Amino acid sequence: MNMLDQRLNDSRKAPQDQPGLRNVMNRVEAEITVQVDGLRREFDSKEGKVVALDGVNLQVRKGEIFGVLGPNGAGKTTMIRILSTLLLPTAGKAGVMGFDVEKEPEKIRAVINMASGAERAGYDFISARGNLWFFSQLYGIPTEEAHRRINALSDMLGLQSYLDRKFYALSTGYKQRVTLVRAFINDPKVVFLDEPTIGLDVMTALSIREYILKQAREHGRTILLATHNMAEVDAICNRVAIIDKGKILACDTPAALKRSLGAPSLVLEVSPIPAPGSLEPIGKLEGVKGFTSSVDEERGLSRIQVVVDGDGSAQSVVDSIRKLGMTVVSNWRQQATLEEVFVALVGRGFREREHEAA
Repeated sequence: MNMLDQRLNDSRKAPQDQPGLRNVMNRVEAEITVQVDGLRREFDSKEGKVVALDGVNLQVRKGEIFGVLGPNGAGKTTMIRILSTLLLPTAGKAGVMGFDVEKEPEKIRAVINMASGAERAGYDFISARGNLWFFSQLYGIPTEEAHRRINALSDMLGLQSYLDRKFYALSTGYKQRVTLVRAFINDPKVVFLDEPTIGLDVMTALSIREYILKQAREHGRTILLATHNMAEVDAICNRVAIIDKGKILACDTPAALKRSLGAPSLVLEVSPIPAPGSLEPIGKLEGVKGFTSSVDEERGLSRIQVVVDGDGSAQSVVDSIRKLGMTVVSNWRQQATLEEVFVALVGRGFREREHEAA
């Protein structure tokens, strides 16, 4: 049994009552800034109860960039909404900076901020500077200090020359930079970011990641980043929790999670493009923990990534593909990525999971 399997088994055997996690009011452990214990959230639907979060436990430390990685619909946004006091949990406990989200929401709001790549971030006919000043006033920041912060934060993101433009006239990337400045305008202890670089070009996304890193390193802020962008998590997160269907499946540093898989994964390019469901036999082979596939329409190929436990299993996959009537155009081994970690835990990749949920 490898490290990842052992960690998953241990999490399933963990007792329900964990005093160290239970006491979200405990201010002795000052390094813990976000603490969640047995968090559950249900929603009503026409089909019955929908469980968005199912017994989530986690701790986030001061100055840490903590990633919550999972496909769309995994429960990431629900968790952020609860931690930022916008939504109440159905059961369980959650605390930020030692304050309970249900009993002390006002105290939490004074020390946090949040931003989402999917939100409408400002008022169209007010300048970017005017928008930021307006939001600063909601926190009671004196005007002179507010403008100092707006200028300093904008300099970090290359936003300074765009501050006096109307918000509607900004590109998507610059609107998102305004949103990020707004998230730090009140000098928060904890910042919740939900898909902050979604839909952005590579250079803008890189600028935003550097900005997030600087905020954590130089100001000791705790940043909880919810995303389905595996490269982003790998690049900037100290630790990452992998979430699927409302459950935390594993939590460690990105490097440790990838090492836990042991053998490199197998990547194949095959032709013709397999019919839906035709690859299912691969997942049943001995030594195969899961697989994910994508289609390259331009080349008329399918790319299959398979998480295997060794060379023997890799060869079995190649043989199985050929028996299914497909030609293996090329195949190689590559070091594990966070996507393969997810595949090993779930048996399928992000794309397949999102398709199942649709």
